[in-house]
Amino acid sequence: MAAEAATGEAWGDITPDAARRLVTAAVQAFAERGYHATTTRDIAGRAGMSPAALYIHYKTKEELLYQISKVGHQRSLAMLAEARDAEGTASERLATAVRVFVRWHAEHHTTGRVVQYELGALAADHYAEIVGLRRQSEEAIRSIIEDGVDDGEFDVPDVSGTTLAVLSLCIDVARWFNPDGRRTPDEIGALYADLVLRMVRQTG
Repeated sequence: MAAEAATGEAWGDITPDAARRLVTAAVQAFAERGYHATTTRDIAGRAGMSPAALYIHYKTKEELLYQISKVGHQRSLAMLAEARDAEGTASERLATAVRVFVRWHAEHHTTGRVVQYELGALAADHYAEIVGLRRQSEEAIRSIIEDGVDDGEFDVPDVSGTTLAVLSLCIDVARWFNPDGRRTPDEIGALYADLVLRMVRQTG
């Protein structure tokens, strides 16, 4: 799929090449079959390697999922934190945050599904680390909304609930996005940014 062609680029920092190929193969397998139905043999086969070769780089299937989850959540946090810390009004910063977050989940919809929906399969220590990253992402959005409320731009009686609603809207794009559909990732990002601003702005 064209929109997912850049998936491998998301793992450019992972070395050596064999480890990166295994991560890319695991993303595809987990998204297609689910974590529990995927075997290490499935992943190794997709990467053009033997099952024994997989264990040179990753001790367990769960360690692969952790690597995928960590990189995905770190990238999410980085883009949201950059929008939070940018110059401009709360409206401008919130629109930017939503636009880039939605676009990422559309462009990397296969990776996004694994990152967002396979958390329950992580080991307890890894799960706790990823949840910590998710909370930091949530805080980035919450702080922008709070700034908008303080400045009188936004009318949001429930900041926490609205923050969760905004994040849920963005994340869900990975579940339904079709690269052969009518809208591009950029167009969906712009649409969602507009919808979110309508949610938080004063109507009077």
